[in-house]
Amino acid sequence: MAAEGERLDGRKMDEYREITVEPDYIPTTAQGSARVQIGDTQVIVGISFGAESPYSDRPASGTIVTNAELAPMADREYESGPPQETGVELARVVDRGIRESEAIDLEALCIEEGEKVYTVFIDIHVLNNDGNLLDAAALGAITALKTGYVPAYDEEEGELLHDEKAMDIPLTKFPVTATGRKIGDKILWDTTSEEEEALGARLTVTLTEEGSVVAMQKGGQEPLTTEEIMEIIDGTKTQTEEFRQIISAGE
Repeated sequence: MAAEGERLDGRKMDEYREITVEPDYIPTTAQGSARVQIGDTQVIVGISFGAESPYSDRPASGTIVTNAELAPMADREYESGPPQETGVELARVVDRGIRESEAIDLEALCIEEGEKVYTVFIDIHVLNNDGNLLDAAALGAITALKTGYVPAYDEEEGELLHDEKAMDIPLTKFPVTATGRKIGDKILWDTTSEEEEALGARLTVTLTEEGSVVAMQKGGQEPLTTEEIMEIIDGTKTQTEEFRQIISAGE
């Protein structure tokens, strides 16, 4: 079907399913959150903070920790227990887009140089997997960061006041991610889980609002030509502009 330019659900090759983004989905326990639904794929991303010692080579910079939870209820292929390869990659791709774009001003998260800094925890929870988890998780992460806040720190008690806002999360960039997938010799966007069973290769690209490529992740067993890579990058520019409009509309 891909060879003939057709898809199982009748969409165009570059057409996404309906996208819903709900910011502040967990308003009472998270310092930022979002629920993203792309078709039947559903993901929740939560932001929380810790106050920890900085790395010795970056005494005045906060840190980022990204985790992904793939529960068996989300996909029959998932298993309980230690992180699976799919979850590790999912967290890594989301983390890299935020980290390599320098989206968060980590120096603004310094509490006391060499002693205490904020750690940003980005937790991804997959509720249902029907394909294209990478885009859904990345969209949820940047939405949660844009609408979240940094809790106050009580220096006397040495603890965070989670319900008291110190400032907005210091974002300097607006990175957004999209993934092009190759089936046969065709590039498809927003593949379902059934389509991904026929996947030959994929390329996830993260762009800033200026259009700069800040991160890419190749997956799948087949190679991608230079022309296919450029086709995906160009497609990402179009897709991420739509994502930014969706995020801005929901703020």
